[in-house]
Amino acid sequence: MQMCVDRYATIWVTWRLHGAYTERLHEVIVKKIKFAAGRVEEFACEGGNSQSFLWDTASPGLGLRVTSKGAKSYIFQGKLNGATIRLTIGDPRTWDIAKAQAEARRLKVLLDNGQDPRKVRDDALAAVRDARAMQEAAVVAEQEKQLRESVTLGGVWPEYIADRIATREAGWSEHHIVAHRKIIQDGGHPRKRSPALTKAGPLWSLSSLRLIDLTNERVEAWAREEAKTRPSSARLAWRLLKAFMNWCASHKTYSSMVTSNPTKSARVRESLGKEKRRHDVLQREMLQSWFSAVRKIGNPVIAAYLQVLLLTGARREELAALKWTDVNFQWGSIKLSDKVEDFRMVPLTPFVAQLLANLPRRNAFVFSSPASASGHIAEPRIAHNEAVAVANLPQLTLHGLRRSFATLSEWIEMPNGIAAQIQGHAPQGVREQNYIRRPLDLLRVWHAKIETWILKQASVEPVSSPVILRVVGV
Repeated sequence: MQMCVDRYATIWVTWRLHGAYTERLHEVIVKKIKFAAGRVEEFACEGGNSQSFLWDTASPGLGLRVTSKGAKSYIFQGKLNGATIRLTIGDPRTWDIAKAQAEARRLKVLLDNGQDPRKVRDDALAAVRDARAMQEAAVVAEQEKQLRESVTLGGVWPEYIADRIATREAGWSEHHIVAHRKIIQDGGHPRKRSPALTKAGPLWSLSSLRLIDLTNERVEAWAREEAKTRPSSARLAWRLLKAFMNWCASHKTYSSMVTSNPTKSARVRESLGKEKRRHDVLQREMLQSWFSAVRKIGNPVIAAYLQVLLLTGARREELAALKWTDVNFQWGSIKLSDKVEDFRMVPLTPFVAQLLANLPRRNAFVFSSPASASGHIAEPRIAHNEAVAVANLPQLTLHGLRRSFATLSEWIEMPNGIAAQIQGHAPQGVREQNYIRRPLDLLRVWHAKIETWILKQASVEPVSSPVILRVVGV
């Protein structure tokens, strides 16, 4: 007992005289002093050790750790349930002694209350993270709310067109792009060839609506109204709108605004009705009257275009956009843009070659039009309708000429696969899709035959000699 009293008396005297003392516990030297700025600054790691510790006598558990490389930090050490706990408080350069002592006392209180300071710290950090996350979520929710309340059909439609053009492997054809733009355009603009102003597209009445307002009831009301005046255009608009809504449903920004597709309503389909199949076609006995009237059209470009349209069975847009670089007079071929494939090659038959050779070369397009913004003819229907009326024939559309080629091919018993390939129809059946690969010369045999037969029925002199190219004045 006397030895313990003497030991603590020695410690007390040493501390009062020097402000520090050293204990040797189990051969481990533990240095304790009353922390002061100078002593904290002077303390260094003892030679041969990776780290050394200095403990504060004023704040139980507060220590200063220094590594062999000179890095210093305040630490706290205590016991909880018999286990030693050590935490880093901070760098002495940013923590003064008073703050470090206050932090050590706070940690000591936690231990005395049976709390693990590490868990308290982690819980506090988690609470801060949760609060920050909730705040960020609230900001995002507010932004999404503002977006939902401001995004309209007309505002997103151009983005939809641009995305589809950029991401689709084959891209959209120019005709398809124009159709999407016209279907939602406003009206009231002057026309180039008519005093009447343009009409708004079928989707224009919906363009100012927010996406969240495109409900089943709203789209059904739109369909009923549009079906009264232009059911065909309304059905096209409905199909385009349906694809647009599907795109929105999978879009990272607009999916939250389109929870369902209102265009899939059965009432919408019922209101728009089914598309009536057209049966306009040139029969054999009509060919003479049709050719006679068309060849008298004052515009030679339109006259040639209509005849080539019938004799090739091509789509009106792909033929109108034909360029001189796509016509090979030497090898007798025409390269047409195709909606099934990128392009298709068809024979350049003798009479068609003669028609093309006589056309003026005013720009890159075969069927050129200086007055058209595109550079090629844009509206040959007016002249064609007038010619059909002069010939006293039933109503005949430009697509009816394509239908006529397919129908008239039956007269010479042209194989269906050959007629379909010339016209650009998708191959049907396993043989057509996977096995049959017809060369252009095989198509030429049958294409020249149907051209000769049509011209004979129309009392038009066919061309048998090869075309000699010559420069035609503008």
